[in-house]
Amino acid sequence: MQRCSLRLTFSGVCLLVALLAGGGCATKHTAMTHEPGGVQTVQTFTPPSGSPFSGKFWLYLPEGYSREGNPWPLMLFLHGAGERGDDLERVKVHGPPKLVDQGKSLPFLIVSPQAPEDHWWSTDYLVALLDAVEKAYHVDPDRIYVTGLSMGGFGTWDLAVAQPDRFAAIAPICGGGDPEAVCAIRHVPVWVFHGAKDTVVPISRSEEMVEALKACGGQVRFTVYPEAGHDAWTVTYDNPEFYAWLLSQRRTRSK
Repeated sequence: MQRCSLRLTFSGVCLLVALLAGGGCATKHTAMTHEPGGVQTVQTFTPPSGSPFSGKFWLYLPEGYSREGNPWPLMLFLHGAGERGDDLERVKVHGPPKLVDQGKSLPFLIVSPQAPEDHWWSTDYLVALLDAVEKAYHVDPDRIYVTGLSMGGFGTWDLAVAQPDRFAAIAPICGGGDPEAVCAIRHVPVWVFHGAKDTVVPISRSEEMVEALKACGGQVRFTVYPEAGHDAWTVTYDNPEFYAWLLSQRRTRSK
């Protein structure tokens, strides 16, 4: 276990984009539009048939994004149970959507969907969403990351296990999952975060995932905030090292 340190600034992270990413040329998708870089907008796609999930989601295009040059990394952000519903503004309460809404610059396309009231994250829906975004924008398939908090932390684990060869890295925060299934992603770099005093999702839920992953040779880091309760996400998403770590990861496939 380790504690995070703040050694980089957000502007420092964004400088990495000059080395790690460039603009992109996207194929046309009638349900999505291409806004100027540095803007977060509402986009739509067609969800799976019969899905209760909306086709609307937030999409952030990083500063410097264009339709030419090298493809860009993509981050999928999954919110917690408190942000469910049909008001997309609630999705911007925490995490990367909140930061970019406040004017922070992050060198990723950021996809932030919303789960309906009383529903947990659906793997089928998230896979369909990622497929649609990859078709509409110039995304680097070797630099797709997923992170989420609380319910979104559970969704992060579940999605990665369901799509073990899709993600370059994952970062579940105060979540949990099925430790018996986690060896499917032993080749995927994982950074787990949890507050030691969490009374909503016990830290044991992350611990059991970390231990199961370590037992099968997984690449896992585990950061515990000794004084934090359920909110282990604010300090994590405010840490520029978190984004630098994501950008340093590229997809490898299971053997």
